[in-house]
Amino acid sequence: MRTSKLERKTKETEISVSLNLDGIGKCSIDTPIAFLNHMVNELSVHSLIDLEVKARGDLKHHIVEDVAIVLGKAIKNALGDRFGLKRFGYAIVPMDDALALASVDLVQRPYVSIKVNLEKQRVEDMACEDIIHFIETFAKNIPCTLHVEILKGENIHHKIEAVFKAIALSLREAWSYDERRIGTPSSKGMM
Repeated sequence: MRTSKLERKTKETEISVSLNLDGIGKCSIDTPIAFLNHMVNELSVHSLIDLEVKARGDLKHHIVEDVAIVLGKAIKNALGDRFGLKRFGYAIVPMDDALALASVDLVQRPYVSIKVNLEKQRVEDMACEDIIHFIETFAKNIPCTLHVEILKGENIHHKIEAVFKAIALSLREAWSYDERRIGTPSSKGMM
């Protein structure tokens, strides 16, 4: 099984993550930021990883950033050598009025492109800039290439939730095994 446990303790935060990439989407997310809990829960449920996250800290920004770092690194550890993976994944997800696209490449070259129009400063109890920062930091710590775009939508909550669901489905596809693949999914022979 592809599992990982990781902790990070600084003067600003205390984060612990435990995950199983080959799970059923069972999760327990405990941070002081309700909307972050909701979005990380969506990542777990729709990627089918079993996930436990506990986080405490001084400022919301620090908690968001450090959860993204630890979660990304825990996924990196669980992926191991990445042999036999499909490597690529993509999804287009509707959520009521919103439509979001995500595409991922699990190659170990971090690159993130996020095209979203978050016209408000906050959604629920979270700054919109922290949501963008979470996605960037998370992807760079896996590391992977991630492209995200909101294609349409009116409700900011729906738009962001569609993004997280699309990321989850993309990752689920990319880290699943390709039954026909032998070795590294790259013409270079390494990722």
